[in-house]
Amino acid sequence: MRTTQAIFNSAAVFLLSASALSVSAANWSVTEAQMQHGDLKQAFVNEDRSTTILTLQHASGWAYGDNFFFFDHLNYSNEAGGDGDELYGEWYSNFSLGKISGKDLSFAFVRDLGVIAGFNFAPEVDTIYYLPGIRLALDLPGFAFANLDMTAYIQDSDMLPKEDDSFMVDFNWAYPFSIGSAAFSVEGHVEYIDGAENDAGGERESWILAQPQVRYDIGKSLFSQPDSLFIGIEYQYWQNKLGDKNTDENTVQALGVWRF
Repeated sequence: MRTTQAIFNSAAVFLLSASALSVSAANWSVTEAQMQHGDLKQAFVNEDRSTTILTLQHASGWAYGDNFFFFDHLNYSNEAGGDGDELYGEWYSNFSLGKISGKDLSFAFVRDLGVIAGFNFAPEVDTIYYLPGIRLALDLPGFAFANLDMTAYIQDSDMLPKEDDSFMVDFNWAYPFSIGSAAFSVEGHVEYIDGAENDAGGERESWILAQPQVRYDIGKSLFSQPDSLFIGIEYQYWQNKLGDKNTDENTVQALGVWRF
């Protein structure tokens, strides 16, 4: 396997190029730059680190499905008083079975069914996870979107001990609302990733990660430019962070978002 750093860089170039072309190719497209700051725990040492995260996030839809990806750059304080840096990314392509077949697949509170191809990139540990699976696109009142994704979680690493395959369940959503003339939204995701043993005799514990954001559309209120500039918070709850049974996270981060 090529190093994950090389794959990460190649994927970043490809996806950034794809997002640039999406203006003409996609039915819709949303690209954001996000900045978060707060105290996050470092897994396996269970110590707080003052952390700033810069995120490039993109979502778009086309005739037969939709795509979503983000790349994070984390900068955090370390024990020596200096800085540490990490890169991380995720990419998901969903293929709508309803759009591909031309048939209405809705039932109960499900609007559509999809097939997902997902990839998680962790270049610091030269690791990729593959996440093939299915999506239930939900029809929930008031939600801009709501999805329930169920995928495999398959490790491919040149550095870490080989893990058994496991699975992920993820609920992701966006819920816009208004108070008077002010516009807000609550959006994010909650995931469960099942634990797995590895061939070195260790075990990655199952984890639960919740990352809801509360956003205020300050661009609309101050500049009469809705859906362009947001401020708010991101709450992060992570039980068994990165599979470490000794690290649980429960914190709030300041959030700024520029949508372009």
